[in-house]
Amino acid sequence: MTWIFNRPSDFAKEMVTGFVSAHASQVRQVPGGVVRNTKSRPASVAIVVGGGSGHYPAFCGLVGQGLAHGAAMGNLFASPSSQQICSVARAANNGGGVLLMFGNYAGDVLHFGLACERLRSEGIPCETLAVTDDISSASLAEKEKRRGVAGDLVVFKVAAAAAERGDSLAEVLTIARRANERTRTLGLAFSGCTFPGAEHPLFSVPEGKMGFGMGIHGEPGISELDILSSNALAQMLTRSLLAECPDGVTRPEGARLGVIINGLGAVKYEELFVFWHDVEQQLSAAGVVIADINIGEFVTSFNMAGMSMTLVWFDDELEALWQAPASTPAFSRGSLLPQEPLDAVQLEQSSVIPIAQGSAESQKAAVKVMAMVDALAQTVIAHAEELGQIDAIAGDGDHGIGMERGVIAAQLAAKHALQQGGGVGTLLQCAADAWADEGGGTSGAIWGVILNTLGTALGNNEKPNAASVAQAVTQANAGVMHFGKAKPGDKTLVDVLLPFSQALCAAADKGLSLSQAWHKASDVAQKSAQETAQLLPKIGRARPLAERSLGTPDAGAVSMAMIISAVADCMPVGIDQGSPREKVCP
Repeated sequence: MTWIFNRPSDFAKEMVTGFVSAHASQVRQVPGGVVRNTKSRPASVAIVVGGGSGHYPAFCGLVGQGLAHGAAMGNLFASPSSQQICSVARAANNGGGVLLMFGNYAGDVLHFGLACERLRSEGIPCETLAVTDDISSASLAEKEKRRGVAGDLVVFKVAAAAAERGDSLAEVLTIARRANERTRTLGLAFSGCTFPGAEHPLFSVPEGKMGFGMGIHGEPGISELDILSSNALAQMLTRSLLAECPDGVTRPEGARLGVIINGLGAVKYEELFVFWHDVEQQLSAAGVVIADINIGEFVTSFNMAGMSMTLVWFDDELEALWQAPASTPAFSRGSLLPQEPLDAVQLEQSSVIPIAQGSAESQKAAVKVMAMVDALAQTVIAHAEELGQIDAIAGDGDHGIGMERGVIAAQLAAKHALQQGGGVGTLLQCAADAWADEGGGTSGAIWGVILNTLGTALGNNEKPNAASVAQAVTQANAGVMHFGKAKPGDKTLVDVLLPFSQALCAAADKGLSLSQAWHKASDVAQKSAQETAQLLPKIGRARPLAERSLGTPDAGAVSMAMIISAVADCMPVGIDQGSPREKVCP
């Protein structure tokens, strides 16, 4: 259980506010997260980390001298939006570029990738790195698909120390990649965690069993085993981790290792010390040199009863960077670094985003687009429970509530943009940022991509027509496939968005009006959504439980088709046709 909270929906925001108040000498709050409240080396690389809330001390507790410059924080177990990440990165930027670092989860990959592109477009050099230390989540041959767990701390710390010594962005990225390649983690769970206000745990483990290799959000592990003694657990984890030596290491004997024993929330320090007592004997028997040991809570999961063990295979440079001084609210190392407060000018940061004005024609069209946003919001809200039930077949069941949060925020932001004189482009872009902020997760990121791309393509000057809308939808589909890495047949909303886009283009090429073209393409979308029932998911959280979803359509595909249909209902089909033109689609 989570015992102390007010309204569950306010938990993450109130937690951040309380954290900042308690550590005001080291961190300050900015829209989207926290940044250092102390001066950093001028022209140095800024390390911005982030992910969902609920994993303290990851991620905000790692902000401070010698470690991260900022942390972007999403809702509970949900990625921060690209807008939140950009806000934190701008505030943390020292003039040497920004390295965005996160665990390798679909929502994080999407949002941090979008943020990277946006920052680059603003003239801020930026790179990304997804930590992939969890050996249970994918084979060595597919290590790029592995999750980031407690090994986050190692990679973040090494990168930050390189930035502190003055390395360039390219050099910091190189050393961070090496730290990631040489870090391995394996964990297990005895029981699930419970969100504030929830009556049941997010996931469960059978009584008397443990989920070996289970992820920090309840992602499936390698197997369910009977609970073992500490000594047997130590043998199992140590053997598994030592069996996978990184490139350049032929055998464990003589290797210098850093070790992290991490409690996930309910397994406490005393138990971790018992476990380390047994692990140390296993490592000594294997002939390795224990260069450093950290025991405690570094990446948690509310009250999850579980733990993990991380090994980092040091070389001289990695060890020196890991041992370099750091002082943050949750992690300190070596001699204290001087902490000089920021001055008033450096503290000043505006969170007001100017509203780009639309032409008279675009403002008039924006009124109609607002009606479409209202209609699709009503549709999503009305079907939120149904979408959650579909998603629960093979996923975590949060698609409906995530879509509802996102669409309500998008509706409010769009209305504000319209009232401030925004055109179609501004209205859609404001809705995109709000949806991504509040919706969270993969669906929040994807709808942020879709609406932002539509807004950018349609702009604030011209009245949308069949050709311009078809082109914009084509670009949105390309953006989703690029950032989400989904392909047709992967059982995602791409299996609706792509055929819808193609049908819309074909109708526009024939000279049909926007309303006629949209209605024709909408029929294709509905059919495509139902056809996803015969597909097996190949990416995302549903992939490990793919067989369960056979016969059930994808929740994201269904919600996409619902939204397309809701928009169609706002477009009376006229008899007018446009004039012949060049083909919209290649």
